[in-house]
Amino acid sequence: MDDRVVNSGGSGSGRPARQINVVLRTSEPYAIASSSPPQLEAEMVQAARPLTPGDPFHDIQRDLDPMVGLENVKQLVYEIFALLQISRMRSDAGLSGGSHVYHMIFTGNPGTGKTTIARIVAKLFQKMGVLTKGHMIEVERADLVGEYIGHTAQKTRDLVRKALGGVLFVDEAYSLARGGEKDFGKEAIDTLVKAMEDYRNQFVLILAGYPLEIEHFLMTNPGLPSRFPIQIEFPDYSVDQLIQIAELMAKERDYTLMPQSIFKLRQHLMQEKTMSMFAFSNARYVRNIIEKAFRHQAVRLMSQYPAGSPGKQELMSVRPEDLKWEK
Repeated sequence: MDDRVVNSGGSGSGRPARQINVVLRTSEPYAIASSSPPQLEAEMVQAARPLTPGDPFHDIQRDLDPMVGLENVKQLVYEIFALLQISRMRSDAGLSGGSHVYHMIFTGNPGTGKTTIARIVAKLFQKMGVLTKGHMIEVERADLVGEYIGHTAQKTRDLVRKALGGVLFVDEAYSLARGGEKDFGKEAIDTLVKAMEDYRNQFVLILAGYPLEIEHFLMTNPGLPSRFPIQIEFPDYSVDQLIQIAELMAKERDYTLMPQSIFKLRQHLMQEKTMSMFAFSNARYVRNIIEKAFRHQAVRLMSQYPAGSPGKQELMSVRPEDLKWEK
């Protein structure tokens, strides 16, 4: 479930990604909408970000900066940091620091960076003293739902206890509500909701999944939406962004994708986007292709140089014939 991706900056000229919709709900019956253009807001936050090595946000920003796209997601992470920092200052000044809830919902297609951001958020909360450990427990339906009455509640409670001091990340959370009233998934939901009250401020629960399915999931329990004050939509990657991800993954390992290899990969990704019933934005899929290419390159070089060592350039070059995928 690792969605780790990397970035070099621009979004390229491919199909524009969906605009990220960041919803911040409060306990108040109203919401304040910003009138500033999104680009201006991003620039304002970027200008305000502390960059000094000793700053608590420095390590977090170092994790965020290499990621392709996700600008509004990065902005939200900084907003959370700023809120925590200012709350500290308010407490030091004798003002009310307020009681904030940080449970979150991440919506987006597979391979859009949800798991990576969840790990970064866990690290941020640990650095700021919100969570004592900052670890992350990743689970899915099979980890939470048992086989008989009472089993589900016990399994879910055990996982919550393991997550105390950190983040409990539930992938494909909507699957818990698919079976209807008699399904044990409902028992898992009820147990999680109770744990959010019993262990208030001792862990952060993040639910992740496809946008439409998560929306339906939230409708199954009227009390759920208000318990997740932060909801983030992760946009699809464009083909250009997926190519950036591939090139940077290769660069991290001292490999270089040859121009013909990039062309071949681009054509394949465009075809995958066209043929996919759902939006294709999977950075994990790209990573798997690149990992396979390294293995195929190794086999090719062993065959071409049975009695000697290839030159440095050959050792680095990933050629078109090294890129292979299922037909």
